[in-house]
Amino acid sequence: MAVTVNKDTCIGCGACVGVCPVGALSLDGDGKATCDEGTCIDCGACVGTCPVSAISQ
Repeated sequence: MAVTVNKDTCIGCGACVGVCPVGALSLDGDGKATCDEGTCIDCGACVGTCPVSAISQ
């Protein structure tokens, strides 16, 4: 199972992108975080890094 990004809460800072060990997170065309569910290993590194709690497991 992959993490979920709340696009309404995400501020597009990219902090989660930098900590993902498998590169599953990126910023989409709107500048919001998005998760590639096929790549995500559900480690939770991004959850604790998000400054606005926009990512959940």
